[in-house]
Amino acid sequence: MSTTERPRILIVGGGYVGLYAAMRILKKMRYGEATVTVVDPRSYMTYLPFLPEAAGGNVAPRNLVAPLRSALKKAEVLTGAVTGVDHARKVATIQPAAGDSYELPFDYLVVATGSVSRTFPIPGLAEHGIGMKTVEEAISLRNHVMAQLDKAESTTDEAVRRKALTFVVVGGGFAGVETIAEIEDMARDAAKIYKTVSRDDMRFIMVEAANRILPEVGPDLGLWTKEKLEERNIEVFIETSMESCVDQHVVLKNGVEVDASTIVWTAGVKPNPVLANFGLPLGPRGHVDTAATLQVQGFDYVWSAGDNAQVPDLASGEGAWCPPNAQHACRQAVVLGDNVISGMRGFPQKEYKHKNLGAVAGLGLHKGVAILFGKVKLKGRLAWWFHRAYHGAMVPTVNRKIRVFTDWTLAIFLKRETVGLAQMEKPFEAFQEAAGPAPKPVEAAKPAADKELASSK
Repeated sequence: MSTTERPRILIVGGGYVGLYAAMRILKKMRYGEATVTVVDPRSYMTYLPFLPEAAGGNVAPRNLVAPLRSALKKAEVLTGAVTGVDHARKVATIQPAAGDSYELPFDYLVVATGSVSRTFPIPGLAEHGIGMKTVEEAISLRNHVMAQLDKAESTTDEAVRRKALTFVVVGGGFAGVETIAEIEDMARDAAKIYKTVSRDDMRFIMVEAANRILPEVGPDLGLWTKEKLEERNIEVFIETSMESCVDQHVVLKNGVEVDASTIVWTAGVKPNPVLANFGLPLGPRGHVDTAATLQVQGFDYVWSAGDNAQVPDLASGEGAWCPPNAQHACRQAVVLGDNVISGMRGFPQKEYKHKNLGAVAGLGLHKGVAILFGKVKLKGRLAWWFHRAYHGAMVPTVNRKIRVFTDWTLAIFLKRETVGLAQMEKPFEAFQEAAGPAPKPVEAAKPAADKELASSK
């Protein structure tokens, strides 16, 4: 990390808002005008809408992440976490990935810590649940699902087999619907290479507490999606919840009980809890309270946006807040970047106003649902093409766009890859076993004649 006398713009978080805001600031900034420092526990930005496709094997995991140092060559990128902010002295406490913590002075602050999975104190969830907020979780889910098919093929215990082939996804929003659709699609394809496992042996269950799934696309398309999932023998339980999953025994509020080796949790998100240490005004649900200019209320040198911010939605009217999705985060980041430059130069701030373009969701290969501009409703293959076109265009950096479209193009001519690398969960286990103390050799059994001779003595 370099030292500088120039003003420092400290960006906490390298997700949508952090990356795109930094790119915008670096583009608009004059040479030597300020130092941009980005701090994030990960050295890459993850394009979250592709996590279900990564879990289903349609996008290579490395292609849905953008390395921060490559994308932000003119910025300082620190791998670590901001654990606290002292506004009186304008310093942030940095806990690097290795070594002791230290203080870093700043002049302007951008809070873009994003969100984490919203969970509830459900017995067994922490031990057996699988989240879908990181690329590592998506990879793990894919490997885990394939390992369950291997397990079912290799056992003669019917109870073990049935549990291995039961998959439960909690949450009926975008993440939940796309995840269960993608892994069902993948499992259906994979079953073709197994001799004793078929799709009919598998049980897929979706659990949603509300009275419909995919509320973002409206009631009609939500109902259509539910019907299409049920046509694929995916059980969709609405207006219910999971009460426990101790020892992977899932108990639902509607009375359904099932043993499931795969329990995926996608029931919403909440702001990153670290915000409580930043000394900023928070809304009722823990979001940073911002004005329409994305400036934090009461601070003229702090901005925030994305999932961790409570941003007024001027396009929807009084009292509305922007929903926590990629569409708003990417566009807020551009306005935020411009406002940081304006604030640094003493110019007026611009308000964020964006009319929702719609919503798209993939339901597996060649299947999707979409609503555009709140009016145009698309279903099936056409919606799937819109889903891919939109998200392909929004993937950060040209490098990643090319790689993602290459993955999709190859998938037209090649069969889906159905290899699961379950041992990636414990990659060093084989070496540690080989490098450990050699086991004592088992004493060879003596011939029966020798035994008789020894006993006679």
